[in-house]
Amino acid sequence: MDNGDKFVYSNSFGGYWYHDPENPFSGGAGRANSWTPPVNESWPWGKQNINGCVVPLTRWLVLEPFISPALFEKYQGGDFPVVDEWTLSQAMTLDKSAGGGLSQIEDHYKTFITEKDFAEIAGAGLTWVRLPVPFWAINKLPEEPFLEGVAWTYFLKAIGWARKYGLRINLDLHTIPGSQNGWNHSGKLGTMNWLQGVMGVANAQRAMDYIRFYAEFISQPDVTNIVPMFGVVNEPRNLLDIHNIKRFYYQLYTTLRGITGIGKGPVISFHTAFSDNAFGNWLPQADRIMVDKHPYIIFSRPPSNNAPETYVDEPCSSWGNWANATSRDFGMNSAGEFSAAINDCGLWVNSVGGDINYENSFGAGSCDEWNNWDTWTDARKAGLKTFASASMDSLQNWFFWTWRIGESSAAGKVVTPFWSYKLGLENGWMPKDPREASGTCESLGYPQQQPFDGNYESWQTSGQGGTLTPTTTEDYSWPPPTLVDQGDAAALPVYTPTGELPKLAMPTGASGSGWFNAQDTRPAYVPIEGCNYPDPWNANGVAIPASGCSAA
Repeated sequence: MDNGDKFVYSNSFGGYWYHDPENPFSGGAGRANSWTPPVNESWPWGKQNINGCVVPLTRWLVLEPFISPALFEKYQGGDFPVVDEWTLSQAMTLDKSAGGGLSQIEDHYKTFITEKDFAEIAGAGLTWVRLPVPFWAINKLPEEPFLEGVAWTYFLKAIGWARKYGLRINLDLHTIPGSQNGWNHSGKLGTMNWLQGVMGVANAQRAMDYIRFYAEFISQPDVTNIVPMFGVVNEPRNLLDIHNIKRFYYQLYTTLRGITGIGKGPVISFHTAFSDNAFGNWLPQADRIMVDKHPYIIFSRPPSNNAPETYVDEPCSSWGNWANATSRDFGMNSAGEFSAAINDCGLWVNSVGGDINYENSFGAGSCDEWNNWDTWTDARKAGLKTFASASMDSLQNWFFWTWRIGESSAAGKVVTPFWSYKLGLENGWMPKDPREASGTCESLGYPQQQPFDGNYESWQTSGQGGTLTPTTTEDYSWPPPTLVDQGDAAALPVYTPTGELPKLAMPTGASGSGWFNAQDTRPAYVPIEGCNYPDPWNANGVAIPASGCSAA
């Protein structure tokens, strides 16, 4: 590996690694297993499910307390609550002691996920990784406390490792300026300031730019087969207006396909904004779009102390019916996140200091028995494996959340076991071969209702033959004329397209400039000189700036 450590690569599924250090992006490429093509060939959309193959590498480049607890435990009890990457970055910056400083985040990048993890993912029979990235991997505003630009180096490493072991990447833009949901994994816990609040349009402009920058990069010839899917906004919340979210999505679609052309570049994956029924027949004839659902038992029903295997009814019925109906009515779809969690036990699953519903709101019992995985019986592990397998079977195309959980520095071990694929694989509650999950629901008495036959239209998988009609898109003007909480959007502050475009570094040995389409020259959105903008991360209910800041 980069640091000189060595490991033995073990793959019992017919996979192999390939790497030419002199020409790492030419010639052959790795193959994860015998039933999927090597990564320098196209993915057979519709013919090969992404089932049991996708493990998101969170929280490597985007930090979340319950997945990387040791980073946050160090700063609990300080001068202010450390609950997200924003406050963690502030606390680290203020920490002038030995071992302090913002460089601790890069130390985490170096060790939390390494080349060995990519080899183990392929060796587990998995063929995709979902890779969450932050916008500040490219750049940020001066007042944003995040570690700027460094995550990009490790994103490039991930591309090289994925090519070596035959893994494909679903690139997931996990953070949006101003926050798309107000949750800690968006960068800052608090209020949502995207398409909402006084800075709702300006933040949407910035977000559009970061999506454009990533799209330009991953559409390059040496990268496109390794990153054939782009999740453009992680978990936007439909607090006010699903139609404005669709406006944003349609604008993204036209921007990205304007960059790549039809049939080229990544499949564009849109999260449902927790409105699963809002995309049933959305944008018919669009070139290679996918809808992304994040189903979690723990957020859909009250917790109980029932055995894990008793929870299979929801995935086998509700989730399975959604996957089949969406394939028929819309097209490609995936579960961008799901886990083996049957309750919300574990350290900080509901954020730092958050209420644990299992123990408190519903009084189902103590979480100790669920957190202490090293004392679980074989029967409990088997029940959890049944639940995980039923979820995989019903969802068909899935991304397990997450590959690994970091150890708690206080407990000296993982204390959030439901969410670690790696831990479950090593200890018997995840299937050794993801293909084992196929047919689980039927074996439990839940046959599929109207199963999808696997045949998509050509425009859904290759872009050929599809043409969007004006009646489909006439109501998606951009920017939005109104925001539900603000009224006339023309009065709101905006940014101006006069900034420099970023220079995006390439992986070692790859050809390209970092920018796919040389005709895409519009400058980047930046603040208007002289405008006194409100805090873009906390602009709900504040006064609109005086003249000179709006589009008008």
